[in-house]
Amino acid sequence: MAIVEDVAALREQTLAAIAQAGDTAALDQVRVAVLGKSGTLTGYLRSMGQVPKEERAQVGKAVNEVRVEVEAALAERKTALEAAELAAAIDAAAVDVTLPGRAQQIGTRHLINGIIDEISEIFLGLGYSVAQGPEVETCYYNFEALNAPADHPSRGLADTFYVVDRSGAACNVRGESDVLLRTQTSGVQVHAMEDRKLPIYVIAPGKVYRRDVADPSHLPQFHQIEGLVVDRGITFGDLKGTMDYLCKQVFGPERKTRFRAHFFPFTEPSAEVDVSCGICHGEGCRMCKNTGWLEILGCGMVDPNVLAMSGIDPEEYSGFAFGMGVERIACLKYNVPDLRMLLEGDMRFLRQF
Repeated sequence: MAIVEDVAALREQTLAAIAQAGDTAALDQVRVAVLGKSGTLTGYLRSMGQVPKEERAQVGKAVNEVRVEVEAALAERKTALEAAELAAAIDAAAVDVTLPGRAQQIGTRHLINGIIDEISEIFLGLGYSVAQGPEVETCYYNFEALNAPADHPSRGLADTFYVVDRSGAACNVRGESDVLLRTQTSGVQVHAMEDRKLPIYVIAPGKVYRRDVADPSHLPQFHQIEGLVVDRGITFGDLKGTMDYLCKQVFGPERKTRFRAHFFPFTEPSAEVDVSCGICHGEGCRMCKNTGWLEILGCGMVDPNVLAMSGIDPEEYSGFAFGMGVERIACLKYNVPDLRMLLEGDMRFLRQF
């Protein structure tokens, strides 16, 4: 019969296709083409109603025998292909234990944090303690208690970040809140004079905020380290000796320091401290603008008014204060030309330190 012969031919073609299937995906295509809902062998079963009655039994038997044989061949071939694919996957994922390992990059402290730690260790060795204070301050602690008058330029909206104050308090500067992001860590010194017993030897590292546009020498957020000493018999000579010791510890014993008269509202007399340029060794270069010196910090003797506002008798006690920008110290120490490089997260740069 023609149908039985066609089924036998389909059997041979299907078994050959199964044997030639190179992976489980190709094998599944053969299964669907033959045994699927629209498969060729399934089509014979669905058309049994059109086969003459006297031939149905023989045709049905032939189709079922081929179906059973094809299903068995599919199962056997699938097992073999799956085993081969698993072996190939294992081989591809195998690790050669004789190869050298990949060393992980060891992390370090960020350069800014490293400078803060270094300077803190220097002053801890001198008997100072580390003080902390709020980054959100009031006008009193950030300005008034530090002898800054109400019309001082730094209190304007152009220089200071003021925040919404819902307490109803008013600052001495019209139109501005009494609450602000601190522009200096000097406010911590006021808290220390109010809360600590005399004598006081503290440093205050922390973040500060100013309305500056980021450029090679300015940042809107940076770090400061301020220091305060209040004790009996403190003189400007103590201040000079401390600053000279600090500079030599940070920049090297061969570096020289000099003091230039300056003005700060909370110190009198006041000075700016310069350190000799490490690039040209005082001869003059682009780094130091051909002066041979690099400005690093401001300092001075604590103004008697500041002591009095914190309840300290200026007739009995005296003191000195100083403040420095951590990012500036880092750039001067390691000859970094742009403050922004410290914050960009470029690991090629940061891994040098």
